[in-house]
Amino acid sequence: MKKVLVWAMVMLALANPLWGGEKILRLATTTSTDNTGLLDYLAPKFREDTGIILQWIAVGTGKALRLGQNCDVDVLLVHAPQAEEKFMRAGYGINRKAVMYNDFIIVGPPEDPAHIKGLPAREAFRQIAQKGALFISRGDDSGTNKKELALWRETGFTFQMLDRKPWYLQTGRGMLATLLMAAEKKAYTLTDRGTYIRFQAESENKSSLVVLVEGDKRLRNQYSVIMVNPAHCPDIRVEYAKLFINWITSDKGQQYIAHYKIQGKRLFIPNAKP
Repeated sequence: MKKVLVWAMVMLALANPLWGGEKILRLATTTSTDNTGLLDYLAPKFREDTGIILQWIAVGTGKALRLGQNCDVDVLLVHAPQAEEKFMRAGYGINRKAVMYNDFIIVGPPEDPAHIKGLPAREAFRQIAQKGALFISRGDDSGTNKKELALWRETGFTFQMLDRKPWYLQTGRGMLATLLMAAEKKAYTLTDRGTYIRFQAESENKSSLVVLVEGDKRLRNQYSVIMVNPAHCPDIRVEYAKLFINWITSDKGQQYIAHYKIQGKRLFIPNAKP
């Protein structure tokens, strides 16, 4: 009941762009930009520079794209390139620009029961399946979940096959909650590096999950900003959305992203093109 009430309050706020007479930009984004604290860091700077309040809802990328399709937000900050391209081809979005990237990593218990340490991502997933080692999936249609399922498909596993495996569990929740479950159950999971850094910074037992697979080119994690198409959604705040896109891809916005760190570790690498 509490979650339903919170969701209703968020959607009510998003539906009222001039709440309290303020200039408000409605953003749908992935949980990683929220879990890492990046938006809490950027939002006051955006308001200081433009006078616009950034009001966001953090959900899986699939749901964020649906919010854009349904005209519930003005702009998106997401990280699932194939889904984004489909969104653009359908005419729901315009002005898509690269913003930043980090990478996905496979983490698990330090004992590494499936012996995946140092393997390429695809081979690591195959080894987990062969050993029947416990794997925790977000199962929430997020960008991370989409990447995970794409890697499983490369090993010959469809979602329907995985859904029947006793070693494959889905949380249906965000990345921090999924990392917590993986730590509790001594399981493997795929995570974006930024959220893992935040998890490690706040974890009471920092050795409960360790990085076992990284550096594979398949694991690059690109984030892009997209304006909802005003031809499809005539009531979006076009000027506010343009300002946000120009701001976050500007030298100043990119420097803010580059300077954001937790315990001295940079979580995102800006890569907007001039």
